[in-house]
Amino acid sequence: MTVHARESALNILNTLDKKNLTLDMVMNDFTEGKIQLDKRDMSLVNALVYGVIRWRGHIDYIIAHFSKTPLEKIKPEILNTLRLGVFQLKFLSRIPESAAVNTSVDLAKKNGPVWVVKFVNGVLRNIARNLDSVPFPNGDENLTLSISLGKSFPTWLIQKWLNRFGEEETLQLCDHINSIPEITIRTNTLKTDKTALFESLDPHVKDLMFSEFATDGLSFTHPDQAIFLLPPFKDGWFQVQDEAAQLVSQILCPCPGERVLDACAGLGGKTGHLAQLMGNRGEIIALDHDGKKLARLNLDMKRLGISIVKTQIIDLEKPFDSEKLGYFDRILVDAPCSGMGVIRRNPDSKWSLTKKNLNRYKKRQVRFLSALSEQLKPSGVMVYAVCSFEPEENEAVIDSFLHQHPDFMIIHDNDNLPSRIAVLKNSKGCFVSLPHIHHMDGFFMVRLKRMS
Repeated sequence: MTVHARESALNILNTLDKKNLTLDMVMNDFTEGKIQLDKRDMSLVNALVYGVIRWRGHIDYIIAHFSKTPLEKIKPEILNTLRLGVFQLKFLSRIPESAAVNTSVDLAKKNGPVWVVKFVNGVLRNIARNLDSVPFPNGDENLTLSISLGKSFPTWLIQKWLNRFGEEETLQLCDHINSIPEITIRTNTLKTDKTALFESLDPHVKDLMFSEFATDGLSFTHPDQAIFLLPPFKDGWFQVQDEAAQLVSQILCPCPGERVLDACAGLGGKTGHLAQLMGNRGEIIALDHDGKKLARLNLDMKRLGISIVKTQIIDLEKPFDSEKLGYFDRILVDAPCSGMGVIRRNPDSKWSLTKKNLNRYKKRQVRFLSALSEQLKPSGVMVYAVCSFEPEENEAVIDSFLHQHPDFMIIHDNDNLPSRIAVLKNSKGCFVSLPHIHHMDGFFMVRLKRMS
């Protein structure tokens, strides 16, 4: 465990603060950069970065208790140095206190004058001596604040969940989101089956198991090498995709020979799944506003042995040529959303979201649905999906869309759906996965049919 790994973690945290990027973007830039770390150091970088971001609210409360300087007056790079030190002291029991403090002080020497180094040293040594005595709020006095600081979530979000789920479920939800997610993948049935994939992965990973809900899913932890270096990945036997995301394509249920639109394709996780469900027969048009993502999608389709996907750069925020795009038997609208259902994998999102974001997303989601609904053939099926379980982005969007489009209806039957997926359907005919109950990402999915 070297200072080099900690310095890399600090650089990532500082970059995240300075630039309008997501953690995924920053981490991708880092792993694709020139800095090469061994497996042990890379594991430490991941633990530090994701741990600090996941527990930032909790950590900042501790720092504020011991620092005479208010947090808002501490330079961001110094505050991140303190956060790294506190995270190690509080959450990484295998790292000695002296190593947590001393390596943070060494980082401070590279980012500030002597008085800053003394400040970091003094605060962290004080915390190391008195960590167990930090007076966190009592739940009897202020339940929202107690959970917010104790579990490290924004107070507005905790209050929202308390109103919806109650105390016990809110605590369960927080604990699940704060846990380290397993790696979930989807078998590419165009090349293999999940039993053969299981056998090929077994020597290289730990905790390997079949998914409970997704037909072709598996999950595991601790791969012995980077995912893209695993032999079955190179052979195109799987894509990395959470179990809940795998259900989206199954609910759309495309058939061989159909013309299908993947309206917000991104890197193509669902695109690849649609193609395999279609037996690589028919046509899939994959849209996205980001040409770089579509370029990577095309490379992945080649790895998977998929030939029916055509990509188009279209920004759905702007008018597009509907005649050129054409009409479709099925449309998947995996709409941009708050990402509230995938905070476990993207912990930075919980600090960037606000209540206002949810309503802004709702308006955009309704716009996307309305625009794309015109491209659906009569009797065609459209699936609206978001990686969020918040009502503003779920039922509220569908209610608004159906009010504006009386020629659409929710499909209530379970034809062609495995029974294990059907159990996720609520009384309104919508499919909802909740992280703390179903142990996968939080998703909302609904099937819509155009009647005329």
